[in-house]
Amino acid sequence: MLRWWTRVAGVRVRTTAAAVLVVGLAMTVGGVALVLALRTTLLDGARSTAEVRAASVAASLAAGADPVQAVTPQREGDDLVVQVVDRSGRVVAASPLGRSLPALRPAGAEGAAVVDDLPGGGELDDELLVVAVPATADGSAATVLVGREVDDILASTRLVTVLLAAGGPLLVVVVGATTWVLVGRALAPVTAIRREADAIGDDRLQRRVPVPATTDEVARLATTVNRMLDRLQAGRQRQQRFVADAAHELRSPVASLRQHAEVAHTYPGRTSAEELGRDVAEEARRLQRLVDDLLLLARADESAAGTSLAVVDLDDVVLAEAARARASSGVVFDVSEVSAGRVQGDEDALRRVVGNLLDNAVRNTGTTVRPALREESDEVVLVVDDDGPGVPAGDRERVFERFVRLDAGRGRAAGGTGLGLAIVRQVVTSHGGSVRLGTSPLGGARVEVRLPAVVEP
Repeated sequence: MLRWWTRVAGVRVRTTAAAVLVVGLAMTVGGVALVLALRTTLLDGARSTAEVRAASVAASLAAGADPVQAVTPQREGDDLVVQVVDRSGRVVAASPLGRSLPALRPAGAEGAAVVDDLPGGGELDDELLVVAVPATADGSAATVLVGREVDDILASTRLVTVLLAAGGPLLVVVVGATTWVLVGRALAPVTAIRREADAIGDDRLQRRVPVPATTDEVARLATTVNRMLDRLQAGRQRQQRFVADAAHELRSPVASLRQHAEVAHTYPGRTSAEELGRDVAEEARRLQRLVDDLLLLARADESAAGTSLAVVDLDDVVLAEAARARASSGVVFDVSEVSAGRVQGDEDALRRVVGNLLDNAVRNTGTTVRPALREESDEVVLVVDDDGPGVPAGDRERVFERFVRLDAGRGRAAGGTGLGLAIVRQVVTSHGGSVRLGTSPLGGARVEVRLPAVVEP
């Protein structure tokens, strides 16, 4: 039932219903407790007064006082009914208020209209609260009966009961209405946020939800939603830019392949099959490398890079990639500072990182590339230095963006796609590491990669 109610009713309805239920229950329990406490307190006070008077009369009789004199009121306005009865139940003496009454009967006697029984010898009939105290008068046993009118007490409790019964529902209605209004006002910004969020589509990511001029949870929710929309808009813009750049980059090798094919077809005598094959193979390699880079970036964007985790000896990877780059370029590689370093990650992706860093250094170095690998505390640090022209300080973050080339030396003619360093940062970040670009002691650029080291058991 509770699940159904939570699913069907809104927050405003549930909150109002809960407030009404709690206040109504509290009013009922509190009202009953108040009436009972008031009635008990007033009756206890009346009984105490009657008991004191009965004890006083009994003491006087025991001292030998005349019964009539003992029951005579000591002050005017005394509203107590006092009777002294003998063993047979005959009234021996009575106060002015008790003379016109028959002998007060004990609780449960025939003809007595008992409303409530009280401990200690008291009874409550239609009008009187009666207290009985044994006494001895003139050597004979007697009983002192003192009655206290309780009509005013009963009337007071009835009045309080009526007031609570009338005021309780009114208070519950006021609480319900107040809760309904306040919750409605509190949820108004949420409704505005919902409407605006519902209107935001793929083509309207520039819109933002309204932020209330408060510092409460609703305002923080609106701020969080707007930050999420900022990220979505930035991601969409990056995606659109990436698609546009990828399409532009793919056009170049495709156009080159088409050009070679059209020239060979139109002028078959101007080129040989060997030259055509060489040119087509070179453009195909460029195209394959570009497609591979794009696929790797797409996997990294989806957090797919690094899913095949294993312990990787990064020093072996660095030495193998340095040998490959030395053989294909003829550049001097100084690997004297490559020491042991083990990381947890995707070996293929990390090999691509090292290869991209070394290829980037080869394209921009003068004569020497110096990779270094070491462990520092709980990190493995990979540094690649070259003696080329370096990267200006203002461009050291921009080079990690996709399809960014700073000069001709980093252009297509040298084999670069503008994705190498972007892949490096994306893969390193997905492995929990960091990468930054600085100045090398050799005079060129220094790329420093930090990855979490494998903790030995």
